[in-house]
Amino acid sequence: MSLTKPTDVRVTAAEVCFIPVTMRVPLKFGPETVTNTVCLRVHVTVADRSGKTAQGWGETPLSVSWVWPSSVSVAVRAQRMRDFSTLLATRLVESGFTGHPMEIGQDFMHGPLAATLKEANAAAGGDEMPYLGSLVAFSAFDIAVHDAYGVLHDRDIYTTYNAEFMNRDLSAFITPEAGSGIDFAGCYPQDYLVMNAPKQLPVWHLVGGVDALEAADLTGTEPQDEHPLLLADWIKRDGLKCLKVKLRGTDAEWDFERMQRIGRIGLAGGVTWFSADFNCTVKEPAYVNAILGRLLAEEPEIFARTLYVEQPFPYDLEAHQIDVRSVSARKPLFLDESAHDWEFVRLGRRLGWSGVALKTCKTQTGALLSLCWAKAHGMPLMVQDLTNPMLAMIPHVRLAAHAGTIQGVECNAMQFYPDASLPEQEIHPGLFQRRNGIVDLSTLSGPGFGYRADEVKRVLTPDPQS
Repeated sequence: MSLTKPTDVRVTAAEVCFIPVTMRVPLKFGPETVTNTVCLRVHVTVADRSGKTAQGWGETPLSVSWVWPSSVSVAVRAQRMRDFSTLLATRLVESGFTGHPMEIGQDFMHGPLAATLKEANAAAGGDEMPYLGSLVAFSAFDIAVHDAYGVLHDRDIYTTYNAEFMNRDLSAFITPEAGSGIDFAGCYPQDYLVMNAPKQLPVWHLVGGVDALEAADLTGTEPQDEHPLLLADWIKRDGLKCLKVKLRGTDAEWDFERMQRIGRIGLAGGVTWFSADFNCTVKEPAYVNAILGRLLAEEPEIFARTLYVEQPFPYDLEAHQIDVRSVSARKPLFLDESAHDWEFVRLGRRLGWSGVALKTCKTQTGALLSLCWAKAHGMPLMVQDLTNPMLAMIPHVRLAAHAGTIQGVECNAMQFYPDASLPEQEIHPGLFQRRNGIVDLSTLSGPGFGYRADEVKRVLTPDPQS
């Protein structure tokens, strides 16, 4: 596409940096328990038609256990994602795409991204990295382009998702369900966003599958620092009102007992909402229905306060087209891993899913398009975490604030690696510390995502494996 607005940009440079992060306590993702991760940080330069340039930042954890379930070792999968990210930096600049970041992101995801994934998989051999892995890696680049665009025009990026800055309306990106009467012509993302976004959001705490709930669960190997270990202590210190419960999906008795124990501890501490996350391990709706039915019979208050159920079924929605209406008739059922883009959201809705859990790690562009499609079709939204630390936290909470979620945002980096974000916490203390059950976005300001990155005293050192 040629430049048609003076505000259009192209990406002239892209650099990557890998930041290793060690977990304070382990985090269980489906069948795997994670003790460390690597965050991909991307720095891009964009230029407009006149040659004016600006830089922007994007970041995401390369959470291989979440994006790429496999028997291949975590170390091998992580290195494959790093290598792919490095290749993406070259391919993005080579693409030469121009326009608004939504247009650049869309064009890259519908062209070079698939080709780059195919190229990387062929070069590596063995098990293929899935599309979700490529999407997560590209998300850092996409976020950085959005940020740089806002910086170039000295605008909050959320004020550019409209006809003043975009060459294409939503009809060029997404297609409504046949017979819905919905028409995206003349509409832009801003039409579906909360523009007077709140500065404070209720925050969800993740209760991992190996987290200690009570003193009897402690093994003696836990870290001895100022952060809580037990669930009741987290609830008290952070004033938590919302708990997301990780379940196994392969052991119904364990899953019920986990919901029961956490529910009882939570209710005693003043928690008002729970959600159940099965992490794609369930094969049949009957499994979830049985647990929900037992909760209703034996723990009616916990059942009543379970706000929604998150992604019980395999994330390859096309290969596992399960009719889930029996589950969503009992509780709202939210797509997460399956919601790669708006087309998967459409497929999910046809299969009976209720709503969508958005994630910036699937790209800012894609998250906004899924948001617009879902809202237009009456699907409620949540914004879920990928244990986002450092700069990755900021686009994440901004999306939640502008999305109008059913209940706040999940933020759990302060549980699993609180010290990773200390330089950013100096500038944004209310964002990287949860207090009174909320996160506070009021310190975010300036162009792009409002990172105030030039004030953050973080030294990026070359990673020996990059």
